[in-house]
This record gives sequence, structure tokens and C-alpha cells, in this order.
Amino acid sequence: MKKSTHNTLLPTSTAGSLPKPLWIAQPKTLWSPWKLQDKALAVGKQDALRLSLLDQQQAGIDIVSDGEQTRQHFVTTFIEHLNGVDFKRRETVKIRDRYEASVPTVVGPVSRQKPVFVEDAKFLRQQTDKPIKWALPGPMTMIDTLYDDHYKSREKLAWEFAKILNQEAKELEAAGVDIIQFDEPAFNVFFDEVNDWGIACLEHAIEGLKCETAVHICYGYGIQANTDWKKTLGTDWRQYEKVFPKLQKSNIDIISLECHNSHVPMELLELIRGKKVMVGAIDVANNNVETPEEVAATLREALKYVDADKLYPCTNCGMTPLASEIANGKLAALSAGAEIVRNEIK
Repeated sequence: MKKSTHNTLLPTSTAGSLPKPLWIAQPKTLWSPWKLQDKALAVGKQDALRLSLLDQQQAGIDIVSDGEQTRQHFVTTFIEHLNGVDFKRRETVKIRDRYEASVPTVVGPVSRQKPVFVEDAKFLRQQTDKPIKWALPGPMTMIDTLYDDHYKSREKLAWEFAKILNQEAKELEAAGVDIIQFDEPAFNVFFDEVNDWGIACLEHAIEGLKCETAVHICYGYGIQANTDWKKTLGTDWRQYEKVFPKLQKSNIDIISLECHNSHVPMELLELIRGKKVMVGAIDVANNNVETPEEVAATLREALKYVDADKLYPCTNCGMTPLASEIANGKLAALSAGAEIVRNEIK
């Protein structure tokens, strides 16, 4: 069992992205172009990261992140730094079987020439003594955000990405990252592939790491395509049921999932008993700021199936599409709700 990175009971964190300041990118927009260039952009990204960290600290978040301030998108920014992918050759693909997007093309063997996020992670580490979490895209979600004209095999390409992610993860760990999280929303869609090779691929990406590892599986950002899809899922969202049994046996330390305002039956958490669970207690798909009591109610329900020392209150997903004042309100509610439950179980 790996050593925990903190001593707090019910340590709070975010799933990933937080809103960017309006002077660096268009607010409430995924894939927003940068408003700065060159040196000004490099300095602006560090300023944005510091501001995001400050917001998290003021809200009382225990495990902090970069808020993904230095990247345009949680998947493509990583891919941009790799060889073998042509961003000028675009193809339209259906992402997560839900919405169409113009994506780059894999034209040759993929490889990583240099670290992608390591300097940013070092910068974050210099700014805080708190435990830090860093998010990387998972192999299956990477292949789902590309057009493959080289390997012609989702599995082969995923294994290549797992090797690259493992190189990056080891350098992030050396830079002082306490938890490395792999974002795998694709795990909620391609169940057969997840069980056939997706989890094995993810385990390859974490091979040799001594820090804690997490996989984040959600129903997506609060964008129209995702909210429309959710309406088709009915009142009982059991997608997690298909992948939890195998994840429970995997080497991943923490499983991050969506709970609040979703229709996920909480008893599904019993399937991952023994794992640490980042319980999404904040809905990222609406502008209503939760009350601390609403957060506490979600956490109390989760505690029926997750031991208190393994429960990490979190957000359902990233919050880039939200206004910063709403995101900050939600983070403060997450902290306050966790504090209510902490006091109840001490």
C-alpha cells in the first residue's frame, strides 16, 4: 500500500481544469485560443497558474493542482508535443461516440522527444507545500481524440501512448508531484475495450511509479453534447458497473468518479471497496453553487460504501466551461461540506 500524500481526513481536490483568467483565454470556452503570444504567453501561463493555486488555497482545497492553466485542452495539448501526429491534417471523428470534432492525424510512429508538463509541475511545486496532483490524458481517451492513419489499431496506438505517458509520469514524480491522475472518460463508453486492454494499458502507464496514481472516469464536461447525452441515459446510470470489478483488482490507487446530481447509484461504489475514491460532490454542468450541506449529503451517502480514510471529496469533472466566480463558489462549498462530515466522523 502506498503512503498517502496527506494527513487530512477527507482531503479535498478538483478533478482537473479550472477557469482561465479572461486576459489569457476566452472565458467559459473549451479549446479557447490564447490571447497572448511568445514570451508574454509563457509569463501569462505562470501568472494564471499562480492565480488558480491561490483560488484553490483560499477555498481550502487540500490537494492542489495547476488548474490546467498552461494547456488549451486536457488531451490535445499533450499530443501536440509528440512526434508522429500532424495537426495540420485534420479529420472529423466522433469523440466518445457523442459529438463530432476536427482532430489531428497520426501519420507515423508516435514518440516523445522531450518532457511536456514537467517544467510547469516544477513551477507549481515551488509555489506550495501542499500535496499536488497532476492530470494526464489516459491512453484510451487519447486515441479517441485522434484520427489514426498509421497504426490502424486502437489497441496498438494506445500501448504506444502508454509507453510515452509512463516516461512523462516518471519525470512528473521526480519533479515532486504527489498524485498523477489519468483522465479516462472513454472508460465510461468503450466497456469491452476497457476490460480487454484499456486497464492493462493504464497499468503500463503507471509502471514503476512510487507516487499515488488515480484514474478519473466521468460523464464529461458541462458542455451541450454531454448534457444531451446524459438525458438519454435514463434515471439509472450504471456504466461504472462494467469497469469497476477489473479496476478494483488493478494497481491504480485512486478512482475518481462523478456522483453529485448524476444518476449513478451510490451502491456501485461497493464494487471498488478497498480503493481510495475521489467522490465527485460538485456538479460541473450547471451554474448553481452547491450548499455545504448538499456536498455533505453526497459524502455521507458515499461513506456507506467507502471507508472514511479512503474518501477524497472532489468535483465531478473539470470546470473550464464555468465562470470563475461560480467555480470558486463551488470549491468553497466542497471544502465546507467536507468539513461538516469530518466533524461528524471524528
